[in-house]
Amino acid sequence: MQKPADHKPGPLNILVIDDEPNIRKTLGICLEGYGHRVTAVGNATDAQAFVDLRLGTESGMNLISALRAACPWLKIVVITAYASVDTAVEAIRRGATDYIPKPFKPDQVALVTERIATLHAMEQRISRLQEDLERVHPEILFKSHHSGMQRAIELARQVAPSEAVLMLRGPSGTGKSVLAHAIHAWSQRASKPLGIISCPTLSPELLESELFGHVKGAFTGALRDNPGRVAACEGGTLFLDEIGELPHTIQPKLLRFIQDREYEQVGGQRTRKADVRILAATNADLEQAVKAGRFREDLYYRLNVIQIELPPLRDRPDDTELLATTMLGFFGAQNHKVFRGFSDDALQALRNYPWPGNIRELRNVIERAAILCPGDVIGVENLPESVSPHLPPIQIGDRVPLTLIEENHIRRVLAATKSLQEAADVLGIDQATLWRKRKQFGI
Repeated sequence: MQKPADHKPGPLNILVIDDEPNIRKTLGICLEGYGHRVTAVGNATDAQAFVDLRLGTESGMNLISALRAACPWLKIVVITAYASVDTAVEAIRRGATDYIPKPFKPDQVALVTERIATLHAMEQRISRLQEDLERVHPEILFKSHHSGMQRAIELARQVAPSEAVLMLRGPSGTGKSVLAHAIHAWSQRASKPLGIISCPTLSPELLESELFGHVKGAFTGALRDNPGRVAACEGGTLFLDEIGELPHTIQPKLLRFIQDREYEQVGGQRTRKADVRILAATNADLEQAVKAGRFREDLYYRLNVIQIELPPLRDRPDDTELLATTMLGFFGAQNHKVFRGFSDDALQALRNYPWPGNIRELRNVIERAAILCPGDVIGVENLPESVSPHLPPIQIGDRVPLTLIEENHIRRVLAATKSLQEAADVLGIDQATLWRKRKQFGI
């Protein structure tokens, strides 16, 4: 059976550096003929693929170590007329990927670039697999007894192969990030990168740089070029979490990118293009934000092509038991334990608890229980005080750490409010601080 097209190595971005104009021209024509994107220059200001060992007054050999130190992901192929075993060994030792002596034939160039493209694609796939292993979610099975959740999963599978912009909506912790990963994995872009940006975590200036990249010297601390997440996700997917918190100054730039696939880096003048699919998620009332002027109406409609609503866990008591059992098996294996399940009291406590932190909170509760339980059945005594009905609620003045009181208060406020902004207003903190507190407490 023929290998799917999307698993073939993609085109490379290649910078040819050689002080001989004829060599630059020949290599450029040859590489572009193989479908690669080529820039050819005659100095050593930067390099991505080919380095000449006797580059004018500069040593291409010395350039290898510097380039590798600055950009470890670079693949450097040395082409030189001063061919010898010693120089080949030295080039590889310093970090070059391959070596071609002059004069060379087009077939040699084609073979090397094909090998580099295959290696690059393999490294990307390995990197994504490592990231997946590091963020394993036992709830990723997407099993549900709840009709609303079943509809959300079915719709996600249906639209994943399309190129449509998707909006994932639902309270914090309902699994929007997990579903975004799944949609990418179910799409035609699965072999390409998936990038994630959490909009509330950065200042407007840093968020724009993270999104679109910046050029060296664009602002204080910009010591080198940064390609940005859009460029890094070429051919893949970019997931914008908590899109409702996107600063107003960046909204028109994102709108332009969604419409035209064009953007400029911070401090840069050149218009760039990228083939990236956008997924967005929010737990905010975007319609109200549009009416209040905090969110652009045109951007809202561009993002809201297809909406997938994830119901809160409090509406899915049957799923609570299903997810808890799945998670217990996962965390048991992770901690080298075998559990028979939950006691009846523990299951009842899990079903009755409102789960203001949704699946994220349930995951933390089960992980904690799996670590602390000395036996093979999770009892109500192994659950946190906030979940266990047999333990009295924490009161001001109780002999407990201050952080525990803070965590319980934040959980209760989040459960009683309709949005993060409302919760932050009640708590008297800004949303960025609330986001950090939620991350700290696993809410």
